[in-house]
Amino acid sequence: MSKNEKLLDKAIDVYLTALKGLGTFISEPSAEYSLSFEQYLILRMIVKNPQIRLMDIAKKRSVTRSAISRQLRPLLNHHYIEQKADPDDRRRMFLTSTAKGNEAEQKISSLVLKRFSKWIDVYGEERATQLLDLLEDFSKQIVQSD
Repeated sequence: MSKNEKLLDKAIDVYLTALKGLGTFISEPSAEYSLSFEQYLILRMIVKNPQIRLMDIAKKRSVTRSAISRQLRPLLNHHYIEQKADPDDRRRMFLTSTAKGNEAEQKISSLVLKRFSKWIDVYGEERATQLLDLLEDFSKQIVQSD
């Protein structure tokens, strides 16, 4: 087995255990509110940016408007957000959070932070920073360049 094949096997193992596990670990609080982690992140963006537009979210997340539109449906159905027409141009729709959405975002954010803080307590702030910096660099150089 070549060095690259061994590294590939290790990368697959890390993905299946550590990275998927981290995703599950950090996304569980949003499931309590019938939201995926992606939907929670969109809700958070709407709470922090009142009157944001769908196309603004798509641009910031580097995805299509239809992808964001699909993620918005559960947020609208659970009454976490609502769409409001721009008074200057009725064709433009703003997304705003409702009181229920603000409460859900606050509670989910609190739970996510609590879980993440425990992870930092175990792993250490310096090592956590190094790991996140390495993953960010990997994302910029490899993932986003493809």
